[in-house]
Amino acid sequence: MIKNVIFDIGAVLVDWNPRYYYRTVIKDDAEIEKFLNEVCTFEWNHTLDLGRPWEDARAELIAKFPQYETMIDAYWHNWLDMFSGPIHESVDILMDIKRRGYPVYALSNWNDVTFQTALKEFPFLRLFDGRIVSGEVKLAKPDQRIYQLLLDTYQLNPRESLFIDDRLENVEAARLLGIESVQFVSPRQLERDLIDYGIIPAGHDDDGEDFAGTGCGAGCTCHS
Repeated sequence: MIKNVIFDIGAVLVDWNPRYYYRTVIKDDAEIEKFLNEVCTFEWNHTLDLGRPWEDARAELIAKFPQYETMIDAYWHNWLDMFSGPIHESVDILMDIKRRGYPVYALSNWNDVTFQTALKEFPFLRLFDGRIVSGEVKLAKPDQRIYQLLLDTYQLNPRESLFIDDRLENVEAARLLGIESVQFVSPRQLERDLIDYGIIPAGHDDDGEDFAGTGCGAGCTCHS
């Protein structure tokens, strides 16, 4: 029986993509893709998620790609402009699970500095009963040590915990530790998964009334 629900945050509860910002200043999509595939890459961003200081990460790229200095700096200074906002249906599901009495936890690959900004920007992130953020612990998914750290810190039984993440490699890593896990595809699919696990009933209707005033953040008033 599932007693705890563990959420990834990015691409599950909030929609963050560097392209949202770069498309406002660069009209050529091919140039944006070249920049993200060759300069500010997924692998480089992962080092930020592990808590690497921005100045160190910046210096590495500026030395290699001085012609992209302005675009590299924007990756950090325009970070908030890379959000489209909360994924509202997912936030509704989080609030519904919380209202039903399930402890909810966050396990996220996120830089420690920018996560503090996210807490202010998205108030619903304060709903979690506990969290492990990669930049704060210098470990990141899919490294199994970060999952074990979450389990140990909050004394969670893996067989009684459900983990939700958009990346398959992260889901598979959790399963290797015995954690029940589902890959997030859409809020509708997540709702079906939660029904299958008996966490929410079929045909449920939640208005989030117990969390009025929490809000999604980023200007959203759907739960205010």
